[in-house]
Amino acid sequence: MHSKTMIFALYKRAILHDILMNILALYRDMWHNNQMKKLQEIKRHLRPGQVYRREDLAKWSNAVDRHLKQLQEEGKLAKLSGGLYYCPKKTAFGDAPADDAKLVEAFLRDHRFLLTSPNAYNSLGLGTTQLYNQTVVYNHKRHGQFELGGRVFEFRMKTRFPTRLTTEFLLVDMVNNLDALAEDSAAVLERVRKKLSDFNAAALARAVRDYGAVRTQKFFAPILSHATVNHAA
Repeated sequence: MHSKTMIFALYKRAILHDILMNILALYRDMWHNNQMKKLQEIKRHLRPGQVYRREDLAKWSNAVDRHLKQLQEEGKLAKLSGGLYYCPKKTAFGDAPADDAKLVEAFLRDHRFLLTSPNAYNSLGLGTTQLYNQTVVYNHKRHGQFELGGRVFEFRMKTRFPTRLTTEFLLVDMVNNLDALAEDSAAVLERVRKKLSDFNAAALARAVRDYGAVRTQKFFAPILSHATVNHAA
């Protein structure tokens, strides 16, 4: 009798064990299916060439770090820096790098910035010829050098800057930063004086007023005044 009771107890335990294992397997399958659905949902929102922050992707995920790891393993996302991810855009030559503007906007969480480079000064026709491996970001939030997507950006916090590059702003910006350029400063300033008529005087006066450093304003004040007198005559 005692033996039968033990056998029956073991039988019940085995049945309960099987039931529990089946329940666990069911929940595991449900969890896995839910994870796959969430992963597919993230993929549906990804657009080639776009840059995303971790919190952007967390909106569609219930396990964002796990999903980010899977998406990187699949080549659907590439990590650019802490919290920034890029959905690669395929070209005939491989994956295209992230667009600078999209990269900076995602990093700043702000569309109010201006991208430029000292190389742009060479377009002014003032004899500057040096090339620089530098991208400058005028913005309202960050200051310093940051590496994003393998590229270094120099963020400069400014209270005012234009929404787009203009010839007149570039001229003022060049004079603002002349000491940092690998150019003969005196020679460049002399060419500015001689070629001032190539620029829109009114637009240049506004750019000097709005964006010029004190020294830049002092430099332009007499030559702009002279140009205005000559124009009036």
